[in-house]
Amino acid sequence: MRGAQGGRQGGKPRGIGLFLRDVLIILVVAVLVSFLIKTFLVRSFYIPSGSMEDTLQIDDRIIVNQLTPELMPLNRGDVVVFRDPGGWLLAQEPVQQPPVTAAIDWVLSFVGLSAPDSNDHLIKRLIGLPGDHVTCCNALGQMSVNGVPLDEPYIKLPEGVTRVSEIDFDVTVPADSLWVMGDNRYNSRDSRYNQDQPTKGFVPISNVVGRALLISWPIDRWTWLDNYPSVFRDAGQQDDALAREPETVAAGVARDLKESAQ
Repeated sequence: MRGAQGGRQGGKPRGIGLFLRDVLIILVVAVLVSFLIKTFLVRSFYIPSGSMEDTLQIDDRIIVNQLTPELMPLNRGDVVVFRDPGGWLLAQEPVQQPPVTAAIDWVLSFVGLSAPDSNDHLIKRLIGLPGDHVTCCNALGQMSVNGVPLDEPYIKLPEGVTRVSEIDFDVTVPADSLWVMGDNRYNSRDSRYNQDQPTKGFVPISNVVGRALLISWPIDRWTWLDNYPSVFRDAGQQDDALAREPETVAAGVARDLKESAQ
């Protein structure tokens, strides 16, 4: 009897040890999975400024799809997060945090739940893709892409103002670059105001971190972010027409040769 009792008493510590081991393994696996998701799939950013109001508010948290642009195409109207192409952001003093807060923030950033580098990134709406001709403004104060005026329901303008940009511009987006603008048009230092910087106001596609998918915090603002395909549909059709043009010319030449032979 003594031997059996001793076995049960000896088994209790082993049971606790196995339980703690399993918990530790689960935690390690969860952290590794979170790290892989944050590195390759999605991650969180917070909004530090009002340049995308009213779509995004200061201190909103957003989830960003990092499969764009490498594995998923960029589209006009996408809300994109990108690294500073150079000279867009003012230098900022590093924020000093208490050791415990800094440690917690590091752990959260490791698994993608915090974004201490948000101030090193920008978020704007993609207006022009490579090859697009973007101009502003027409007689109605609208911006145009490939000659198609845009009716933009997402922008915020000062009261009584209808012109979508306070400055005129006429640009053609170079290869591997983007033209981006904030929704809060009179409070956004976007492509328009960085044309004197090294990239001439364009954002290299290689600088894009990903497309913002949704607002994740605060809860009462949880929503998917729209890229308004109807706004840019005609501009895209213009691209399709241009892409078909060489084929149309070739068909015309072939027809003329056939008629000459007859």
